[in-house]
Amino acid sequence: MRSPASEPELLQAVLNRALGRATGVPVNLQRLSAGATSSIWSFDLPGRRPIGHILRIAAPGTNRVPVSVEAAAMQAAREAGVPVPPVLYSTDNTEPFDAPYMIMERVEGESIARHILREPEFEPARKAFASQCGSILGRLSRTGVEAVPGLQEGGQLELWAEILHHLEVPVPTFEWALRYLERERPAEDPGRRGVVHGDFRLGNMILGGAGVRAVLDWELVHVGDPLEDLGWLCARPWRFRGPKPVGGMGDYDDLLGAYHAECGLEVDRDELRWWEVFATLRWGIICLLQASRHLNGTDRSVELATIGRRVAETELDLLDCVP
Repeated sequence: MRSPASEPELLQAVLNRALGRATGVPVNLQRLSAGATSSIWSFDLPGRRPIGHILRIAAPGTNRVPVSVEAAAMQAAREAGVPVPPVLYSTDNTEPFDAPYMIMERVEGESIARHILREPEFEPARKAFASQCGSILGRLSRTGVEAVPGLQEGGQLELWAEILHHLEVPVPTFEWALRYLERERPAEDPGRRGVVHGDFRLGNMILGGAGVRAVLDWELVHVGDPLEDLGWLCARPWRFRGPKPVGGMGDYDDLLGAYHAECGLEVDRDELRWWEVFATLRWGIICLLQASRHLNGTDRSVELATIGRRVAETELDLLDCVP
């Protein structure tokens, strides 16, 4: 992957093509530490308002939707009232960075979970978090699938079971959890079919002192049951050791009450529990996937290797959360 830091003329050429030659010269270019599957760069354009921008370059070979589909989903969600950064340009073309990319406006705020969960300035955000997420997911559930052509559709349990078996890494706890999920799977409700973010959690949001400012990282967006996003948000891996079930800082009643108020759907707690178990297993499989990218030489990375070590942690979570 070619870097805009070592070859700044690449970014300038992209900006000229995407935003017009009057954009000016980008300054304050820096790579952000966020993003295990993407290369994310922040920069300023002094001649534009707002001044802050993000270049997000997709990682090759990851289980993600095309960048053009991701951008379309972000736009559709934004029109439904979901706080999403405006996308200024996107392409599936791999030139000039050797990977697809998008440019969007930068939203200021905090995304690091440990800061949000502990620092005093985020106390109002912590109190509002569960209700805000319920409202956001309620709005997303009303986003028309037809507004985002190219979304993947199909059984998520079957998909992740196939990925697990393709990896050929024996993890008996994962197989045990998979058997539980297959046995206790809730009946499908065709009326709930909708746009699913796929990675809706603390860490993929920008928060300010008053709460959620933007939902990021739509690369796993797909068609499915909207309860999947609720279960993912509440799963233990995304509580970051916080004491409460919704992102470590909120309660089920606030989340589900706001969700119902926004979209009219009453969520069955047993069904939500199933989706939490699924989310925990899915995260464990993602840990295996990330480690495999490092081990097979696709993307040698200490971060990816470290994520692989969290498989054992996920096994313990499954042992605790499977009824």
